This record gives sequence, C-alpha cells and structure tokens, in this order.
Amino acid sequence: MIKIENLVKKYDSFTALGGVSLEFKDGEVVGLLGPNGAGKTTLLRILVGFLKPTDGEVEIEGMDIKKPILEQKIKSKIGYLPELAPLYEDMLVGEYLKFVGKMQGVSSDELDKKVKEIISKCGLVEKKNAEIGTLSKGYRQRVGIAQALIHNPKIVILDEPTTGLDPNQRIEIRDLIKEIGKDRTVILSSHILSEVQSTCSRVVIINKGKIVADGSPEDLEKTGKGAVVINMEVDILENNLIERLRSVAGVTDVKAEGNKITIETEKEKDVRAAIAKITVESGAGLLVMERKQTSLEDVFINLTHNENE
Repeated sequence: MIKIENLVKKYDSFTALGGVSLEFKDGEVVGLLGPNGAGKTTLLRILVGFLKPTDGEVEIEGMDIKKPILEQKIKSKIGYLPELAPLYEDMLVGEYLKFVGKMQGVSSDELDKKVKEIISKCGLVEKKNAEIGTLSKGYRQRVGIAQALIHNPKIVILDEPTTGLDPNQRIEIRDLIKEIGKDRTVILSSHILSEVQSTCSRVVIINKGKIVADGSPEDLEKTGKGAVVINMEVDILENNLIERLRSVAGVTDVKAEGNKITIETEKEKDVRAAIAKITVESGAGLLVMERKQTSLEDVFINLTHNENE
C-alpha cells in the first residue's frame, strides 16, 4: 500500500508537483499517464527515495519516507526500473543479477536460487551467459526488469519501460509486466496510451503537477467529453444544415470544416437515423457517416491539451 497526501515538489519557482493525493493498493497494476514534463518521473523518484518532497506526506507499507531510520527498509520493498536502465554492459546477465542481488541484501544461501527464478520469469534463460552489451534493446529491458525484481519487492515501479522498443518487443514487455503484476503492486509510467490501456487495470492522468483523472481505462473513456462522436462527409454543405443538426435531440455539439462535419452526442442516444434523414432532406448528399466511441486517447487530449499551448 502506498498513500500520498498533498505531495508538493518545487524547484526554485517551478512547481513540479502541486498537491498530489493518491493511494496505490496491493496487487494493482496502475498506469501513470501524462505529457512530457507533467510530473510523472518526479513523483516516481520521490517514491523510490531519489528525491525529497518539498511538502506533503508519503507512506509506503505504513512507513513515513521522511524518517531516515526507515529509508533502507522502505527501499527494500521497492523494485525500480528508471527510463535509462543503469546496466553494466561488460557483465554477463547472470553475473549482473547476482551482483544486484547482493547489493539488495539477498542472502548468499538464496542468491543462486533467486537469480535462476528471475532469469526464467523474465525470459532470459537463453541469454544468462551473454554480455549485456551484446543484447537487443528488448532483452536489455528484460534485464532491467529482472534487476528490479531480484529481491522480491512488494512494489515495482517502471518508468517508460517500452521506450525505444519495436512493436514486437513492446508486446513481449507488456506481457511480462502483466505476469509480474499478478502478485505485487506495479506502477507503470508511460506516455504511450495503448501500452497503458492493454496492461493496466487503473489509469492515473497527471498534468502540470496535478492529478486530472483516476479510474479504470473503461471508466475514463465513458467520462470523456462527447462520449460518442459521429463523423460525416457531405457533398455540399448547405447553409442551414448545421443548425438543423444541432436541433436533434441528443446532439450536444456540431462542428464543420469544409465538407466534413463532427457531431458530438450523448452516450445513451443513437441519433444516426435522425441525422441521416435531415442531411438527405437538405440536399447535402451524405457520402460518409462513422460513429466512434470516445477513446482513452481522446480523454487524454481533452485533459492535457493545455500542456503544449
């Protein structure tokens, strides 16, 4: 369990986190989404003890991160993969994992067994005697995840774990994350929405240092502005067509660009028949009509679009 209350982190006059409150429960796989500079990495670095908060409270497994006497005990509960994994390229995979295991306090009696288990779990059996520097990006990420798991932490924090991977490698790493999330809490930071949607049971969206959304991917999609959108293309855009479409019960907004029309509607109502009838009667000539449910990407854009303005 991680409990965060009113967490603030400032760098001189810049506020990276502006009063974040969150809870991460045991056994959750949580995706932390946000644009570049939103505060994701700052939040993760505070959780793993690399940064000290300016204000606020953080408890990990009931322990206050501000108490120096608990620092080492807290770190032993966490496995961490930063965006740029600090791997020793001249070491063999098995050798490196033994080294990390010793650093993490795994006992000598258990070390060989733990390394063997984690090599199997992370799909590294064929690469255990390979130099890390010779591995592909996908296998290097597997090694990075393996080092985060070697001491059997209750919490695993992964910062952009699929950055730079090809589509096949992304799928492999996503499957691995799902597997390790079966028996521990996983917090996954990413700006790749498809990755979070396919991997996580819960999504937290952060923007400008504040939490702007928190829920399952399905629930967030349902709460998006204009939960259903109808995209149309007409032959001729008649002057009064837009106003007539806006008068249809269940339509919340209509926008036109050239001969293309975007219609936002209420979630519960299917207004396609009424829209088609009005369009044909107007003589506009209906060429295309497509009904689209709001995606997580739409919600993300709606909540964070000011980031780059």
